[in-house]
Amino acid sequence: MRTTLTLDDDLAAKLKEVAHGQGTTFKEAVNAAIRRGLTVPSPSTRRTKRFKVRTFRSAFRPGVDPLRLNQLVDELEVRGFGSKT
Repeated sequence: MRTTLTLDDDLAAKLKEVAHGQGTTFKEAVNAAIRRGLTVPSPSTRRTKRFKVRTFRSAFRPGVDPLRLNQLVDELEVRGFGSKT
């Protein structure tokens, strides 16, 4: 695809240096630089702090929610009440 692109003088000079150093054309150096720039993750995703889960010993088995134990007792009482009748 053909397009017109206006570059700053310092950027154009650097791209010419890169093209000369790699033995490629100016067009190939520009395309490679743009491709590299588009594949680099954005700074916001790269610098996020890692989430770390801290483990601890518990008397409950995995999957048991201690905040819902009263609800479990209520459900067991309802089932027991229904079978006693």
